[in-house]
Amino acid sequence: MTDPPTTGDDEWWRSAAIYQVYPRSFADGDGDGTGDLLGVLDRLPYLRDLGVDAMWFTPWYPSPMADGGYDVADYRAIDPAFGDLALAEELIATAARLGLRTIVDVVPNHVSDQHRWFQEALAAGPGSPERARFWFRPGRGEHGELAPNGWQSNFGGPAWSRLVEADGTPGDWYLHLFAPGQPDLNWDSPEVRAEFEDVLRFWFERGVAGVRIDSAALLVKDPTLPELDDEPGPGEHPYVDRDELQDVYRAWRRIADEYGGRALVGEIWLPDVERFGRYLRPDVLHTAFNFDFLACPWQVDDLRRSIDTTTEMHRAVGAPATWVLANHDVTRTVTRYGRADTSFAFERKRFGTPTDLELGRRRARAAALLTMALPGSLYLYQGEELGLPEVEDLPLERLEDPMHERSGGVDPGRDGCRVPLPWNGQQAPYGFSAVPNGGAVAPSWLPQPADWAGLTVQAQASDLGSMLSLYRTALRLRREHPDLGDGSLTWLTGDEMDLEGVLAFRRGPSLVSVTNLRDVPIDLPRHDRVLLSSAPLEGGRLPADTTVWLDVPTP
Repeated sequence: MTDPPTTGDDEWWRSAAIYQVYPRSFADGDGDGTGDLLGVLDRLPYLRDLGVDAMWFTPWYPSPMADGGYDVADYRAIDPAFGDLALAEELIATAARLGLRTIVDVVPNHVSDQHRWFQEALAAGPGSPERARFWFRPGRGEHGELAPNGWQSNFGGPAWSRLVEADGTPGDWYLHLFAPGQPDLNWDSPEVRAEFEDVLRFWFERGVAGVRIDSAALLVKDPTLPELDDEPGPGEHPYVDRDELQDVYRAWRRIADEYGGRALVGEIWLPDVERFGRYLRPDVLHTAFNFDFLACPWQVDDLRRSIDTTTEMHRAVGAPATWVLANHDVTRTVTRYGRADTSFAFERKRFGTPTDLELGRRRARAAALLTMALPGSLYLYQGEELGLPEVEDLPLERLEDPMHERSGGVDPGRDGCRVPLPWNGQQAPYGFSAVPNGGAVAPSWLPQPADWAGLTVQAQASDLGSMLSLYRTALRLRREHPDLGDGSLTWLTGDEMDLEGVLAFRRGPSLVSVTNLRDVPIDLPRHDRVLLSSAPLEGGRLPADTTVWLDVPTP
């Protein structure tokens, strides 16, 4: 068994800065235009020097890529496009020697339709034990021509698809809350539960320090498959946040605790704070993503509410909050913060939304420092440290995301935040792909914009005013400063400064973070020195859309 880095801290996840790696788009080590584990291995020193503590990999397993790898065909192997299991083990071990932990993504709600279990279910026929691992049901109507119920897919359209049986006749329907290539598993099946517990052990034995659980609130369904009411009460939804989920994750927690220092991180979108908190009780998950903050608009009252709600809920269950501005599913921060509506919601994504990138970049810098000053752990999506914008002019024929297709072409989908990273050079692919011996560099799997030369790692590394330099300095201070990371915050009062349009809080005895969301500069509270600012001060005053960290006299 390979062990994660040894720091004497089994609760590393309470304060960690975690970098999300989308393998297809991080770095291409074999020159075929698709990112891979060889590319990540080569760039590990970059992540070490950036100042993060861990890497979270989105699925790297064999997959037909019906949903960007979240349609998994084998949880114990690596997709050949990315490498193989031996290379993954080398990557985990090498990262550990550099002080970087590895978190893998496990997708327990569904599998690929190419997964061995689903293929066995197709061959076995109606009523078989193989089909009991999934949600196969006969249709309604005189000839079974209607879906078992009216549930809708998260990607749009019906959540049911009908099979054509081996003899060519229409057969059972199967449930897929996402794409048709992602059949939902039946978590009432003991086989399903045992399989994923073994998958956890498989990766813990290979040294991973944590597991991110995709769609963590969706696993358990009401076996009667009732129609969905307009407004189900807490715990009453037929497939979201069912009470039985708690026992699933308690079993997972026992396994994680056996290995010591391993963390379980839930992807949980729930509006009800009390229900969300149940997943973070001491015997369930360690942490969960804070999507309320991610989707929050750049408005002082909304941000203050989100921060207060988040910290109070986590304090009540003794869990650390997580803070994240972006991931592989949402519009990149620089673009979103440059719009009239700075919040995020999937249903509001549209082509052609006007964006002021200069304003978005300024706010993204301020938001980065604000986020890194908050108590708990931090998640950083690859490319955010470079200030990459959403790519909104990808050729339609290159779009792969099922959200685009199933919306009838209205939703641009999520490919715009998944464009490969620019590393160096003046033109695409900007060092993303290695040059094969005697060969030409292949075009990247998604095209990069022609104006990204100034956003490469190489271009930003020596520029002290760049987004990359800001992130490197902030992450170093976050790691070194005793008041940052896990803990609590105390809001400044009106006696200390004018708080209109301002977020100002104290972390520990000596650090104050101030974010100015007004459109005019403001006076700062009494301080000894400026530790870091997202934009230069103007005559000692904090400009609009700027965050500053201050070293202040202890109370």
